[in-house]
Amino acid sequence: MRKFNLVLIFVSIISLDAFSVEKVKEKFKIYGNCGMCNEVITKAAKSVDGVIYLKWNSKTKIAKIKYDSDKTSLDEVQKKIASVGYDTEKYKADDKVYNNLHYCCKYDREN
Repeated sequence: MRKFNLVLIFVSIISLDAFSVEKVKEKFKIYGNCGMCNEVITKAAKSVDGVIYLKWNSKTKIAKIKYDSDKTSLDEVQKKIASVGYDTEKYKADDKVYNNLHYCCKYDREN
């Protein structure tokens, strides 16, 4: 009986894993400069439902993100980051929002 219970538990765990949501890991570029930029970028990304984590490197400008693709998309996250003043590889921040960034957060913008 004990073996049967262990097998039942094992099968249940495997079944749950089969129905788990799709977690996606990706990398993309975000323009910014400093630790303050990192805080704002990370907060914006995490405010999007489905984002598990975002880690941004201010030197390389590369962000690593993990998110639930059933709840959001990389496009949605990049739009949110652009909405707080930071250009991404796909979306440009509104000029008014960019101009309101702290002086140390103003990066060289590509045209």
